[in-house]
Amino acid sequence: MHTIHYAKTHLSKLLEQVEDGKEIVLARGRKPIARLIPCSEIKKNDRPKIGETTSKSLKVKEKREVAGRIGDTVVYF
Repeated sequence: MHTIHYAKTHLSKLLEQVEDGKEIVLARGRKPIARLIPCSEIKKNDRPKIGETTSKSLKVKEKREVAGRIGDTVVYF
């Protein structure tokens, strides 16, 4: 565990350690606040394929309402 001050001063050394596969914990005082980990450990979010459904289907309800007065053009919603 390293303090923020140490991390700012020795960032390149810490990044070399991370590249070698080590996990670095940064702390404010003695309270851990962040981790530096190699990118290979980060899970990739697979993007959906083209045309793949990603949300629930909507239910279509037929409901017609007439807007306007007698003699106006009728518009259905």
